[in-house]
Amino acid sequence: MKADRLLSILLLLQTRGRVPAGELAERLEVSTRTVYRDIESLSASGVPVYAERGRHGGIALLPGFRTDVTGLTTDEARALFILAAQGAHAALGLDEALGSALRKVMAALPAPHRPAAELAGSRILVDPDRWMGGPRPAVDLGILHTAVFTDLRLRIRYRHSGETRLRTYTVDPYGLVAKAGTWYLVADRRGRPQLFRADRVASATLTDVPVRRRAGVALAEVWQQLRRKVEDRPADVRVTARIRRDRLDLAVRILGGALTGPPRTGDVEDAGDGEDPRHGAGTGDGEDAGNEAGTGDGEDPRHKAGTGDGEDPRHEAVAGNGKGTGNDWATLDLAYPVLPAVRQLLQFGDSLEVLDPPEARRVMAEAAASLTAVYAADTPSA
Repeated sequence: MKADRLLSILLLLQTRGRVPAGELAERLEVSTRTVYRDIESLSASGVPVYAERGRHGGIALLPGFRTDVTGLTTDEARALFILAAQGAHAALGLDEALGSALRKVMAALPAPHRPAAELAGSRILVDPDRWMGGPRPAVDLGILHTAVFTDLRLRIRYRHSGETRLRTYTVDPYGLVAKAGTWYLVADRRGRPQLFRADRVASATLTDVPVRRRAGVALAEVWQQLRRKVEDRPADVRVTARIRRDRLDLAVRILGGALTGPPRTGDVEDAGDGEDPRHGAGTGDGEDAGNEAGTGDGEDPRHKAGTGDGEDPRHEAVAGNGKGTGNDWATLDLAYPVLPAVRQLLQFGDSLEVLDPPEARRVMAEAAASLTAVYAADTPSA
């Protein structure tokens, strides 16, 4: 809408000062001619806006002009008050500041928009934590938070997954990222991007050296690069298995990214719910992406167990006695990065059978035999 565009121009000029018409056109996704027409409209409405030609020209407001307009629409007001439920502010020590800011925004909102904003905050709750995630270690983001805002290099003592000893690194922070309730420090180490789980940072010290980030690279770009390294790791071991139909929903939730396609049930209509099973829950921490020290745990986080929907798997139906018709089973197509990873399927007991390849069946048989040996001493004699 033109009104929204005029307001956007006004707010941009207030915050940026002089802005070239071409840049305004690009940000607003309109032509330069449209921008000049909008400037004329603003001027006609009493806004002291003017254009300067030349190499260093642009569009600007007269010095000292400010407007107290919020310009928020109903949907924008709702979005702000839903944001209050995210919970990430508490870890950063910003809960009180957020509450104060939202009260000020509420006071500045046009009266017709206030009920919608209040209702959104009380009717929608966003909980970023996974179901049954277990206790989390305490995380002190204080020094990390300071480092990303003061643009200083950071020296950390860090424990990688699967290790007990601490390693010392000097890193150039880009920022902090909260994903599924877990905080990460995104930083360059020796000019290469790397993820560090905040709850594995044993200590952090600010240095006096200015940060040395790669030119033109922003936090969002580095995060996407590291995320792709975690999610797009090769999974060359293809496995076919069958699972009892009464355990299928649970299997789809737990196996998540290990599935290469929807389960094959033999029904005319697919038994799934229309969601891509590759987007299922996973509990990996992503920490080993970009880890040039190679000290991650070697497991693909997409293949970790996680139910994802809040149902306790202990309450699922108990498997039968192993007999049944073909309609009692569904076929799963899976992919793993390494052959030993198929042991993940042991958690389904005799409700799941690996069909192919033979090497995967042997891994399952050997693992089952090892488990039998562990508990054999507790088995009462006949």
